[in-house]
Amino acid sequence: MSNVVHFETNHGSFEITLDPQAAPQTVANFLRYVGEGHYAETIFHRVIPGFMAQGGGYDATYEKKPTHAPVTNEADNGRKNTRGTVAMARTNDPHSATAQFFVNVADNAFLDHTAKNGSGWGYTVFGAVTAGMDVVDRIVSQKTGAQGPFSKDAPLEPVVIHSARAR
Repeated sequence: MSNVVHFETNHGSFEITLDPQAAPQTVANFLRYVGEGHYAETIFHRVIPGFMAQGGGYDATYEKKPTHAPVTNEADNGRKNTRGTVAMARTNDPHSATAQFFVNVADNAFLDHTAKNGSGWGYTVFGAVTAGMDVVDRIVSQKTGAQGPFSKDAPLEPVVIHSARAR
């Protein structure tokens, strides 16, 4: 399977080039979801200007999509959470990433790996937007507020991923 994933959204398209050398388990996990069509008709449910756009876990009615077992955190791979990079979202458990991902729209060094303990784990960067960053910027500029289960930062008009396909 290709290391380039093309996303079609209701705001335009963008492409992510994956880095399987830096994050082999994370890339394999992501491509599994892509291959299964998991991301089709999911939404970007959390967008924060100057920070990131997060999606891949909910459909447009805010129903959480089923996921596979989480992957091991690979944030100690030397990749940094800089503008345009793509990383896995997770809970406070460093090894809880499943399908949700985010695109950094700023340099977010506080998300980088610093140590294999507590808050030092960081967030696994596994690729970067290589086409259509203007679309991601448009997505992150949407008006937000309370939607579905979220009390803030959810786009008031759904930002829908129509498809994600490996090229």
